[in-house]
Amino acid sequence: MHETAVSLIELGAVFFGLGVLGRLAWRIGISPIPLYLLGGLAFGQGGLIPLHGIEPFTHLAAEIGVVLLLLLLGLEYSAGELVTGLKRSWVAGLVDIVLNAAPGAIVAWLLGWGPIGALTMAGVTYISSSGIVAKVLGDLGRLGNRETPVVLSILVFEDLAMAVYLPILTALLAGVSFLGGLTAVGVSLVVITLVLLVALRFGKYVSALIDSTDPEVFLLRLLGSALLVAGLASELQVSAAVGSFLLGIAISGSTAENATRMLEPLRDLFAAIFFVVFGLNTDPSAIPPVLGFAVLLALVTAATKIATGWFAAARHGVRKLGRARAGAALVARGEFSIVIAGLAVASGGVDSQLAALATAYVLLMAILGPVAARIVEPVAKQVVRRVPSLS
Repeated sequence: MHETAVSLIELGAVFFGLGVLGRLAWRIGISPIPLYLLGGLAFGQGGLIPLHGIEPFTHLAAEIGVVLLLLLLGLEYSAGELVTGLKRSWVAGLVDIVLNAAPGAIVAWLLGWGPIGALTMAGVTYISSSGIVAKVLGDLGRLGNRETPVVLSILVFEDLAMAVYLPILTALLAGVSFLGGLTAVGVSLVVITLVLLVALRFGKYVSALIDSTDPEVFLLRLLGSALLVAGLASELQVSAAVGSFLLGIAISGSTAENATRMLEPLRDLFAAIFFVVFGLNTDPSAIPPVLGFAVLLALVTAATKIATGWFAAARHGVRKLGRARAGAALVARGEFSIVIAGLAVASGGVDSQLAALATAYVLLMAILGPVAARIVEPVAKQVVRRVPSLS
């Protein structure tokens, strides 16, 4: 059979399989991310039926998936909301970093993965999945709850922290000198500051440059801008992901709403490919040796996220049941953790087992997070009944 025909058949099977897995995930009430990763593991190196010949497309599609994930994340926030969120959550945000980055760094150090491996795993365990958290809050009808703004402000802080973290990680993975790393951080901070200023003062002009009444023209301008900015950001060692996130922040108003509506299906498609590609590049046989560490990290960082949410909600006067809900809502890890691990593994600058640990960890946390959010309220109510002093 012709090579092109084989590639088309394999891609068709991958897309159809993703549709089946996605449908199954939503029916059982979990994020599809774990199933996409399992699909990649099944058809990658060392899997049940290894696929060959689709790497050029899937590699580029995975890169586009990262860009779209971060672009839509930026579209969710205006510059004003980011500044307000940063002001109200910076103390809890710092607590979040300490409690949730440390476990990943410690495990990487115990496994002998060096400073870069420790920095990578710190990011993997630190950041919650905005996508899963938002979906769970919506499904459970908690968007209007008093603790929800606290949860969202923590997510905003984490996203801004990633805008500083990713350039540092990218520079270190590229093997730059200490001075080069400081330069990358400086460039990142300057770019972030400039984008926030532009978004605050001139956001309507950025939106007008992209906006169009013709859906085709609008989509072409939007995608073209996102890819251009991502490419330029990558060239400046700021990270393509951060570049697309900042572009999303700069687009506001009705333009941002239209962009979100039009890009969501594309985001879901390319993001699904990204997770599959990460699974394809992970050897399933490498997971059992690190599975114990993954379970340990899952238990520890579930507890530390709950503590983070409890602390943040308490600072805003939320009652104890709301504090418990806030903490449980933050437990899930997902897309950003895999983005971080993917950057590190693709560079070749970390131990190959890191991909296996990150995959196992995200599989556990993407399932544990929604479950924790659903059961925390009845469990907390039972505890309050038994221990009235906690009410």
